Amino acid sequence: MAGPSDDFRLIAEALLGKAEFTSLEISQQSGVDLEQAMRLWQALGFPPVPPEQRVFTRADVEILQTVRSLIEQQDPEPAALMQLTRVIGQALSRVSDAQVTATSERLVRGRGEASHAARNAARAELDDSNPLVERIRMFAPSIERFLAYVWRRHLLAAILRLSAVPAAADRTLSVGFADLVGFTALSEALDPHELAAMVDRFESTTYEQIVARGGRVVKMIGDEVMFAVDEAAMAAEIGLALVEAHAGDSALPDVRVGLAHGPMLAWEGDLFGATVNLASRLVNFARPNTALVSEEFGQLLSEQPAFALRHLRAVNLQGIGRVRMWVLRRAARSSEE
Repeated sequence: MAGPSDDFRLIAEALLGKAEFTSLEISQQSGVDLEQAMRLWQALGFPPVPPEQRVFTRADVEILQTVRSLIEQQDPEPAALMQLTRVIGQALSRVSDAQVTATSERLVRGRGEASHAARNAARAELDDSNPLVERIRMFAPSIERFLAYVWRRHLLAAILRLSAVPAAADRTLSVGFADLVGFTALSEALDPHELAAMVDRFESTTYEQIVARGGRVVKMIGDEVMFAVDEAAMAAEIGLALVEAHAGDSALPDVRVGLAHGPMLAWEGDLFGATVNLASRLVNFARPNTALVSEEFGQLLSEQPAFALRHLRAVNLQGIGRVRMWVLRRAARSSEE
């Protein structure tokens, strides 16, 4: 691991303080075992640090002291502590990348520097007068408070979801996938800025439609979104709303949707299991502007007057077996057809 440049130290010290400790020294000062401290460091997503390098700050010592107090007071299972550390590291890594990218691009556009070389230069010059450094330093306290607020809100929402099920890892939910049609071809035809704008619009549209109808965005996977909700009818409404929103937006390709309902494993903020796999496979069979649902999902909707279902022939899905599926539509649209 190469040592940081003098320019980089400016922003590092603004955010975390002066780097003055080795890994052994922060272990000794915090009272946390060295091996455990380094496992936590890597679980957050950071690379191993050579023993002789002084890359750690007083902030690292203080957070390890906080972890030690947590262990002493709550005695969490080691596996649970590492799991939570990984999830936090993954989530905040994405937040940080998005923040720096957005800030850098905004500054570049403000200067009118459109060339690739100019963008690289703007990002590389991390001296004390660099606008990127100054903006991050200025907004860091506000972002920190905002992150704490959002975490508390999501913590409350997770508690409410958990209150309706017997265990955190044992859930029966409706899960759906929606992906952009023809994304691979589009990604080759568009320039990077156009592609980024399209993906951003896709994310914005999916979040709007899913959250407004009581669903939860589990994750974005490039040109695909995975979402979950308690009831099949709510998931069906989300799926159709996504199809309609994209069909009515000339700036976005059409989407296709796959939905399934059943038991699944909740782990590290994600969902796993046969039900999830089935929904993921169904989306690949759906035509543009169409939602496909599993046999069980269709049965749950059979008495819902708002929806119309049409059975398709059974097909073999690799790793799943022979399954039947339904095409999902709104009842009014079905009667018109």
